[in-house]
Amino acid sequence: MATVHSVSQARIRCREIRTADHDGIVNLLTNGFRNRTRDHWVRALKRLSDHPTPPGFPKSGYLLECNGTPVGVSLHIYSSIPVNGEPRIRCNLSSWYVEPAFRSHATMLTSHGRNRNDVTFFNVTPAPHTLPILEAQGYVRYCRGWFATVPALSASPDAARVKLVAPDICHDKDLQPFEKELLVAHANYGCISVICNANNRTYPFVFVPRRKFDVISFAYLIYCRDVADFVRFAGPLGRFLAKSGFPVVVLDSNGPIRGLVGKYIDARPKYFKGPHQPRLGDQAYSELAMFPIRDESIWTGWRQNLRAGMSGKGWGYSK
Repeated sequence: MATVHSVSQARIRCREIRTADHDGIVNLLTNGFRNRTRDHWVRALKRLSDHPTPPGFPKSGYLLECNGTPVGVSLHIYSSIPVNGEPRIRCNLSSWYVEPAFRSHATMLTSHGRNRNDVTFFNVTPAPHTLPILEAQGYVRYCRGWFATVPALSASPDAARVKLVAPDICHDKDLQPFEKELLVAHANYGCISVICNANNRTYPFVFVPRRKFDVISFAYLIYCRDVADFVRFAGPLGRFLAKSGFPVVVLDSNGPIRGLVGKYIDARPKYFKGPHQPRLGDQAYSELAMFPIRDESIWTGWRQNLRAGMSGKGWGYSK
């Protein structure tokens, strides 16, 4: 264990994470987040390595090191996201940890790489005690809470067909290239990526399978073009998800959502800082999608339900 004297005499610096640092970073994060396994962090860093990070930005984030040994880490997920038809850079500030003996140097890590005015930084899992710090740093709350709904109970004015993404999705001319890539990438993360066909139009949706208190299974809406699309197709989407074992859907919200049966809960706020406020209904390529706390039973369970209940009925499927 480092002492105050040894820390004061040490050479401490902050730099970009390299591939050679991964083992040390995994050890550090496993020690810092006791509710997550080593495999969780190995998978997280592998997905960051495979992620199409925009040129000029770090693949994984930054580390704080003391005499060559990692003592702090901040994972960053940089992505190029279309905003009003133009590609824009945004960064999900993900998992952050500094060993107790080096907390006095934590500001080196929290400020590193965050001074770009052309990047929108957002935090979707801030710890409650850090909210005053975020606000002091100029971050703005853009989402106050979430809405839990049973979408199968919603009326749907349109006849719609819901199916999982399949390899032939690349032939769907109604989807933008970035949407096709997004749907397939998130399906590979273990998300439920679906398309909804109605009136000769195609609408993309991505959900993350979750479980609360090891009892309640629900699907968390990670991506859609507009929350209004989910409201419009809540009925068929809800019935599809219910057959997969997820009768409840949770989505980000700033209040009750008209047209949905459910309850608004003022909790788990989200913050951003930068030129473009994140859209409700779009957390694509965030930690919630790329490396959530994973319950293997629920991940395999929804796939088994899908195969058992929908095989031979024309439903698309992509591993």
